[in-house]
Amino acid sequence: MLDKKATDVLLLQVAPLTSVADYLVIGSADSDRQASAIADHIGGTLSQAGTKPLGVEGARSSQWVLMDFGDIIVHIFRKDVREHYALERLWADAKRIPVEDEPPAPQAAAAPQPVKKPKKTPVKNTPAKKAPAKKAPSKKKA
Repeated sequence: MLDKKATDVLLLQVAPLTSVADYLVIGSADSDRQASAIADHIGGTLSQAGTKPLGVEGARSSQWVLMDFGDIIVHIFRKDVREHYALERLWADAKRIPVEDEPPAPQAAAAPQPVKKPKKTPVKNTPAKKAPAKKAPSKKKA
């Protein structure tokens, strides 16, 4: 999820509360297209590892994509849809497990450091040499 810039990724251990799944993974996307890209990435990555979803719902609209991997159910929401359904409140009693590899919070940009320019060595001012003037050909007297 984080590879595709999912935000607010949350892992909930719901096994003690339900028999539907052991874990819920919830993440947000900024747009339908991003939610679809996140779902495709998860599906592709797990398929390469030999795990295919038992079912996928919402992939066409991509406002809320649900991927059922049996013991793990992945929810990918567009941010406004996630706020509306508020699964975190529904599963408030579930244990929250920290997600590793969470990208660090953006920090304020450091002030740019001045670039030190190399000192120029002074050039001696020598007068430019003038080319000798050409003499006009003299007229011969006949």
